[in-house]
Amino acid sequence: MPKSYRDWSLAGWREHLPATVDPESFAAGLGGDTIPALAAMSAAVRPGRIAVTVDGEPVTHAELEDAAARIAGWLARRVRPGDRVLLAAAASVGFVRCYLGALKAGAVVVLVDPTYTEGELEHLVADSRATMAFADPGPGQLLTGLGLPVAGVASIPGRGRAPEVAVNPGDIALLAYTSGTTGRPKGVPLTHAALTASIRSAMAAWRWSADDVLAHALPLYHQHGLSGLHAALIAGGTVHIRSRFSPTDLVRTVEERGATALFGVPTIYQALLAADVDAGPLRRLRLAACGSAPLNPVLAQRLAEALGCMPLIRYGTTETGLSVSNPLDDPHGDTVGVPLPGVLARIIDTKGEAEPGADGEIQLRGPQVFSGYWQDPAATEAAFTSDGWFRTGDIGAVDPATGRLEIRGRSKEMIITGGLNVYPREPEIVLEQHPSVAEAAVAGIPHERWGEQVTAWVVLRDGHEFDEAALIAYARTRLAAYKCPKRVFQRASLPRNHVGKIVRGALR
Repeated sequence: MPKSYRDWSLAGWREHLPATVDPESFAAGLGGDTIPALAAMSAAVRPGRIAVTVDGEPVTHAELEDAAARIAGWLARRVRPGDRVLLAAAASVGFVRCYLGALKAGAVVVLVDPTYTEGELEHLVADSRATMAFADPGPGQLLTGLGLPVAGVASIPGRGRAPEVAVNPGDIALLAYTSGTTGRPKGVPLTHAALTASIRSAMAAWRWSADDVLAHALPLYHQHGLSGLHAALIAGGTVHIRSRFSPTDLVRTVEERGATALFGVPTIYQALLAADVDAGPLRRLRLAACGSAPLNPVLAQRLAEALGCMPLIRYGTTETGLSVSNPLDDPHGDTVGVPLPGVLARIIDTKGEAEPGADGEIQLRGPQVFSGYWQDPAATEAAFTSDGWFRTGDIGAVDPATGRLEIRGRSKEMIITGGLNVYPREPEIVLEQHPSVAEAAVAGIPHERWGEQVTAWVVLRDGHEFDEAALIAYARTRLAAYKCPKRVFQRASLPRNHVGKIVRGALR
């Protein structure tokens, strides 16, 4: 590993980019565009190319540009630039049109899970102070009941274009909300500059071109799925989206559409391995990216055998976009890689910058990183260091031998047992190496003697029986005793949120 974390970050940039590209010049040019401007450029250059299909329904770059311009004209008579517009819908061509149209109108799109309850929607409406919404019928009815004007996503309102609204890179494009696994969701304003810097950095590292064809079955109301749409709009390429995930449909889409890239979360990849489908088409992918939740090394190795190549594991947060990735030419299954071009990363412990190999908080800065939470100065102050680095709350370490970042877990999920610290991910990985275990989750529960007791919940592989004592004994052969679970419980499945992250509070 280089002498300093800055040098380590810059070395990561060089590892990601072709030798002909100067990393610092490339990083300096990130974030100078807007999503609508880049999409319009693609429509001018490749008007007849399909930009997006959702469940097989296609729209070309030119058709999307025209529909978005008409929606922007309709919106311009109802909202002002900077007004918040909720988008509460499942993936559809209508979602894509309304999303791009709202951005063209200078509005701030508030991404909303369409399965949210009335109480959850009420919080987002009040917190964002939205003026209107685009929605599917279900959430649309709830939002109407909350007094918000609602337009459906299925039709294109308006008949003509309005004068172009000036949209600048520094303007807020999205108001995304954190997943809420450790508390109430917080609003994360993301500018056009941050969004374009994030995806363009990854596209450069992953050698993305206009000829790439992406497939995924991720929700568009989450940045993972939305980033795939951004890549297609920016490159002038194509993304094929399934609004619901099924292994058969996704593999068929990859095969029939000639996909070159696949985006997924660990639960999707695990389901692809478990399903009785011909995985042959997946072996023709040049890129299979995985993120949003940790991928255990055992599953990564099984995927490498099935895909013919190691999945490309990357790391990011709502607040920082795509930040760290395995290099395309040298992916590993037990690490998230090195910083993407433009991102500076460091590991901080109680003494300052952590020594190589030592655990500490992952802190980030760069054009991809947001500048503060929506209307929450206290949370913003707590989230940034005095010298301007974003505190991710994730614990990691840089392996001194490989120079790769390894994720240990969330600082808020740390278990303090008998005065010693345990990060759940370490015993989870060990348990998932046992032949009987498909998935494991670890959390602390109150204990009179230890303060917190390390406790595990496991999902078994087919054909295996649950043996708590054997699993505890197995862990003790690989971990210090204080890190090992004192109890193990069996579950049919683990509680997860919409992008596959374990909701540990539900386990407790």
